[in-house]
This record gives sequence, C-alpha cells and structure tokens, in this order.
Amino acid sequence: MVAVLTADLLFPGASSLKDKRRRLSGLIARIRANYPVSAAEVGGQDLWQRGTVGVALVTTDGRLARSMLDRITDGIGRDGEVELLSSRIEFFHPEGSETA
Repeated sequence: MVAVLTADLLFPGASSLKDKRRRLSGLIARIRANYPVSAAEVGGQDLWQRGTVGVALVTTDGRLARSMLDRITDGIGRDGEVELLSSRIEFFHPEGSETA
C-alpha cells in the first residue's frame, strides 16, 4: 500500500518566496532525515506564505504507516517557522496481481 500525508502550511511573516522556500526546504530535510519517506512541495509554489507538502511511503503495514505519518504531522510547526493549517492522510491499495 501507499500511504500519503498532505499538509497545508502557513509560513507566518515570510516576506518573499526565497524566505518561504528556505523554511520549507528545512522542514522537508528534517522529515527526510528522520523518516524513510519521500517528501516534496506539491502545491502553492508561487505563494509567499502558503504551501502544501506531500509525504509518501510504501509499506505492507498500515498501522506503522499511520503511526509514522501521525508523528510527522505532530512535528510540523514545532520550530515556529511553519504552521500546520490542515492535514490529510490517505491510503492507496494497488489493485491486481503481482507483475514481473
């Protein structure tokens, strides 16, 4: 299964895209350093104070995925650089049989 976290973010006081991207790249780097996931900005690229981050992982253990994505969600904004406005976790189960 693929587990996906989508987090809508606010960058309070960001005065430029450069400032926002500095904060965002720090957040994404921390997520990647602490968890075996893929993470990237997936929305709001041209907005100074808003953005959306997507985090994904592939696993066979749904409970582990939920726990990991919940911990990532809880950690967003702890440094004061970013505020979490909303988040959503979704699970996608591949259909069909194994392929070669």
